[in-house]
Amino acid sequence: MQIQFWGAAKTVTGSMHLLTINGQRLLLDCGLFQGKRDIAIERNSQLPFDAKSIDACVLSHAHMDHAGTLPMLTKSGFDGSIYCTSASRDLASVMLRDSAHIQESDARYLNKRNAERGKPLIKPIYTEADAVKCLQHFVALEYHRAFEPIPGVQVTFRDAGHILGSAEVIIDFEENKQKRRLVFTGDLGRKHLPILRDPESVDRADILITEGTYGGRFHDPIEDTRSQLAQLIVDTYERQGVLIIPSFAVGRTQEIVYDMQLLVAEKRIPDIPVYVDSPLATNVTEIFRLHPECYDEEILGYINTDPDGNAFGWPRLRYVRTADESKALNDSKQTCVIIAASGMCEAGRVLHHLKHHIGDPRATILFVGYQAEHTLGRKILDGDQIVKIFGDEYDVRAQIKRIGGYSGHGDHNDLVGFAHNMARKPTRTFIVHAEGDAAEKLQASLQKIGLQDVVIPDRGDTIVIE
Repeated sequence: MQIQFWGAAKTVTGSMHLLTINGQRLLLDCGLFQGKRDIAIERNSQLPFDAKSIDACVLSHAHMDHAGTLPMLTKSGFDGSIYCTSASRDLASVMLRDSAHIQESDARYLNKRNAERGKPLIKPIYTEADAVKCLQHFVALEYHRAFEPIPGVQVTFRDAGHILGSAEVIIDFEENKQKRRLVFTGDLGRKHLPILRDPESVDRADILITEGTYGGRFHDPIEDTRSQLAQLIVDTYERQGVLIIPSFAVGRTQEIVYDMQLLVAEKRIPDIPVYVDSPLATNVTEIFRLHPECYDEEILGYINTDPDGNAFGWPRLRYVRTADESKALNDSKQTCVIIAASGMCEAGRVLHHLKHHIGDPRATILFVGYQAEHTLGRKILDGDQIVKIFGDEYDVRAQIKRIGGYSGHGDHNDLVGFAHNMARKPTRTFIVHAEGDAAEKLQASLQKIGLQDVVIPDRGDTIVIE
């Protein structure tokens, strides 16, 4: 077999791995690259392979860095099936259309400015029409139900516990009269988080492609996270400022809303308005309600005991849909919490909220997820005093905070433990979805537990496994 690494190689975005098995080509993920704007546009605007040559695609989960260029795949001539869980398919339906809508909206906004300044106009990578056409290729299957995306290759999904519907991908195949198993972790979640079940273990693998986002790093204890959130809300309220939380619309937003609901019920935070300013997050929350088969026992118990049976709403919480409602938030002088996408501050409504509040020392910008290199979120978190938003420079005077406990990724111990718990360990391991230092630290620890051949591939590397 042959593996080509076309994304998430020494970076955490753009997951895209191409397998060739018995002459058939199977694509694992087809994600957006997020980072330096010019590089991102170049990579996302054209695929590194002939889309017509791909026989099938398997999607680990619906986050845009794993699914975001699927419309480019079908637009470029791919005519096969895209396999994923039913929850991932439902999420992709709203997320891909939302991604296209944001691209078209941002293009219109920037082109108005570019026309005034004599700069060239830009085009969205794909349109909403492209995204809708892409959805016709999706095939949904549940965890533990084996299927054949290409002849002679059997795939089974296991629960990765990362976001709703996320899957570990187990690929069993025979080549040259030798049976093998390749395991692709997708993104591994964490144990004991609210809402979703814990990641499942896998008993064996011959080849392992593992994510390494938090290699060498360890999360804050989960039990401390809710208290940290409560304190930041109280502090911002006392300063009469606005708390802005750039948050991924899938998973992170629902976890924060759930925790705030518990804090409100326990009277640990003031009676403060909370706005989820994201049509996508609003739609995603409705999809969460449709998939209780993905829930863990904690939230099922809460739903069964709550009079309204609602884990994602209370009287002072508002889901904001229209652009006019979103603009009104920035015109208002009230103290409030605004949760808005995107999580890395690269697009969407959060940019407008940052533009209005990043220079206000009373405001707090709270990061609750990973910030990839060269993204606006990473620059703010790293302490840049001046940042560009929509091409204009802004002084950073707001309070910049981070809570690590909300990460949906497993930390170093979780990643090492996934491989360590295998009864038959892989003979070939590849670390993806990790920046250099994280990948190297994970590599060293995997070697310490007995994995002999652990490689950190570069983008474009082709590995032949005899």
